[in-house]
Amino acid sequence: MAATAPRPRTTTRDPEELTRRLTAWLGTRLPGAGAVGVTVPESNGLSSETLLFGIEHPQPPAHACALRLAADPAAYTVFPVYDMPRQYRTMRLVAERSDIPVPKVLWLEEDPGPLGAPFFVMERVEGRVPPDVMPYTYEGNWLHAASDEQRERLEAATVGLLARLHDQVPLKEAQFLELPGEGDALRRHVTAQRAYYEWVVDGLARSPLIEAAFERLEELWPRDPGTPVLNWGDARIGNIVYDGFEPTAVLDWEMAALAPREVDLGWTVYLHRFFHDLTVAFGQRGLPDFLRRDRIEARYADLTGHTPRDMDFYTLYAALRHGVVMLRIAYRQAYFGEVAVPADPDTLILHHDSLRAMVQGSYWD
Repeated sequence: MAATAPRPRTTTRDPEELTRRLTAWLGTRLPGAGAVGVTVPESNGLSSETLLFGIEHPQPPAHACALRLAADPAAYTVFPVYDMPRQYRTMRLVAERSDIPVPKVLWLEEDPGPLGAPFFVMERVEGRVPPDVMPYTYEGNWLHAASDEQRERLEAATVGLLARLHDQVPLKEAQFLELPGEGDALRRHVTAQRAYYEWVVDGLARSPLIEAAFERLEELWPRDPGTPVLNWGDARIGNIVYDGFEPTAVLDWEMAALAPREVDLGWTVYLHRFFHDLTVAFGQRGLPDFLRRDRIEARYADLTGHTPRDMDFYTLYAALRHGVVMLRIAYRQAYFGEVAVPADPDTLILHHDSLRAMVQGSYWD
């Protein structure tokens, strides 16, 4: 995205004011403690925000911490709801009932008073993350510079994370992640996405392409979506901290929900293709042999005994969901005067050509 448009602003908050308020709050949880070295990372997300800081105390629960803060409700948020207790509870469940590496969560603050919105604090895990800006598929970053064998190690370990997450976390203990509505888990998931789209375009231009994609989903609807599992939700390598090429922390659980396994798999496949297609469009080779759909499906089947099915549906669904998010981000940029809204709102979706090809059934040809 940064290759084609100014990077959207990620916060409207004053870092110095956040530091002062965080230090005051920390003293209520750990008397005598202070927050030191507070920084806002350049890679801060567009949904919830992140603060990095250390704790100055004789016996700190962690020396290096990260804080996830719900978006400022007055800042044209990317999502309508930021349920920090739900994220906190999800991370605790995954840590307790699987061997997936997640940062240890330390405190949850549901009162918006201290920092202006609810937040939680977790231990900070050191390592490196495949970059989004510029994307890891571009030349000039550690993952692109790695050997094919090293990237294959990272790919295998990453698919292994999904396989273990889906197999290990008991469904009955994840029922708080069930989405509201009628029907099975897949129908509820898609219904929630339709509601999100309606929220995004409320009072604004609708997207004919996104609406065509929803119609195509109905035509491709799986006969048997299968038993749902705990889905990570934002299942992509840009949300994983790696030590070398091995995962050491899985981040960003705000999109977690009960859904078929293929919802996570489709997101993993498509988000890589999004970056790869973007890279090729700008004249570079990208990483065509990395995170390929056929290899992800085969690895997952070997690890779980479950052969992914209806993946044309699930990759289209991933591209559709990503398109709705991108449309909201574009309207947010317009709100802040960073971009102008074109006559055709579909062009605000950076991957509109590939989404259209998926709707037409020609993308994977």
